[in-house]
Amino acid sequence: MTSQRFAARHRRAMAAVGAVGAGLLALSACDKPTPLATVTVDRNTVHSEASCYNDGEALKPSSLQDCLKDKDAKSISVDPDATVRFGVDPEIADKGWTLLMNGQPLTDSSKKTYRTVPGSVFFNQQYGATGSSTTVTILAGANSKAYGLWSFKLKKDS
Repeated sequence: MTSQRFAARHRRAMAAVGAVGAGLLALSACDKPTPLATVTVDRNTVHSEASCYNDGEALKPSSLQDCLKDKDAKSISVDPDATVRFGVDPEIADKGWTLLMNGQPLTDSSKKTYRTVPGSVFFNQQYGATGSSTTVTILAGANSKAYGLWSFKLKKDS
């Protein structure tokens, strides 16, 4: 009787080990998610994975223009009187990051994990804004090397 119990326990333990191993194998086959970037206005927040990212390696300069044309950018409404907060994962901050507005640099490079910008900037012609929406892109990288791009559509909320 004891040998039967031992055998049953042994089979259950081996089945559990097999299930865990199969689960780990399945997870290792999945693509690793890209670091996240976040935009917050008042109590509204949108997160996005990169529109272009090469697992932490530098992107080819030829691919950057296509990446800036991200058609699936997450959108958020912005009151021009509000403060817009941009946040990035530490992995992005470590490489330095810059905000681009409609493809043009809006800020200097930073290694902080967040920045704030007045909402009015994104709808001001002085900064290159046109119309009631603006595309803002987070560019990870420095010294003419880009490691990733995260794009967001900011829509004027009046």
